[in-house]
Amino acid sequence: MSDGIPRIGVIADTTLQGHLLSSAIRGQGYNVVVNTDPGNLEEQWYTSDDVDLWAVDLVQEDQWNTFLDRILEESDTPILFCDGQAPARNSPEYPRWERRLLTKMLDYVDRPTVVERLDDLEAAAPKAAPLPVPSEFRHLKPASAVQHVWVLGASLGGPAAVKPFLDSLPAELPVAFILAQHIDQSFLETLSKVLCRDNGFDCTVGYEGTALRHGQVVIAPTEYAVDFTDTGILVNTGKDWEGPYAPSIDQVINNVSARFGAHSGAILFSGMGNDGSIAGPQMVERGGLVWAQTADTCACSSQPDSARETGCVTFSGSPEHLARALVEHVRQSLRVAAPM
Repeated sequence: MSDGIPRIGVIADTTLQGHLLSSAIRGQGYNVVVNTDPGNLEEQWYTSDDVDLWAVDLVQEDQWNTFLDRILEESDTPILFCDGQAPARNSPEYPRWERRLLTKMLDYVDRPTVVERLDDLEAAAPKAAPLPVPSEFRHLKPASAVQHVWVLGASLGGPAAVKPFLDSLPAELPVAFILAQHIDQSFLETLSKVLCRDNGFDCTVGYEGTALRHGQVVIAPTEYAVDFTDTGILVNTGKDWEGPYAPSIDQVINNVSARFGAHSGAILFSGMGNDGSIAGPQMVERGGLVWAQTADTCACSSQPDSARETGCVTFSGSPEHLARALVEHVRQSLRVAAPM
């Protein structure tokens, strides 16, 4: 294994399946070192130490008996036999297929190492001043319970995108944020200090009993899954997060949209994989909104790209453009809701 990134070899007897497997595996952050059909696998690969896992998918398995006998006998590398043709990337079933593939791979190889350079964020100079406070925000009475909840979903490169997003927002914005960031638990406290260093938001790591409130960013814990009461209190479910990553962005989005419906939303920032693309369409069905960071502004665009491919994303922008759009969306919703 090189640089902490498992090396994967893809062998498929159809060009399309080989492409879909390779694309999905790279999107999860793995290094695909070979992608070929069994008839063109070069001799050195049978005994090579440069592959950590073979991902093999054969539509016509009975035609490749010689290849199967050789790789099973000669290769010391574990083999994952995949379970059939992948759905089209724009199919509602594609995110679940990709999630199953990753889950099976984790039986053989580790997740790619995700290293976030929080020290770079700590040293970064403050950015431009936040957006002006709309008049609709200035005259709001304090809410007894949270009314608008938005999920911020992020993975690799996420902190560097979420911070300028928050820095661009006025602290008077009547929205509570729950951040689901793929990161080691030991970095959460540092992350909470860095994200709100240069803005007016209060940022805290959320645990059992933490209350979501406007003007606050709550970071989802990694040790256990959380749900929310109707008033926005975090509840420890007593279970691990579903799926291969903690916290599960999909699970946070699903739990928030189930509680807050049309008063909820999600923004998917830079990251590997497709976490968020399963629950994103469900949030839209419940009346919420799903937005995403543009690929050209991401350190890694797999996560927002996967959400866009489901068709649930209605707006894409840079972190600063996303902030501007959110301010305008909330301002308009307050105007509609105001009594005549």
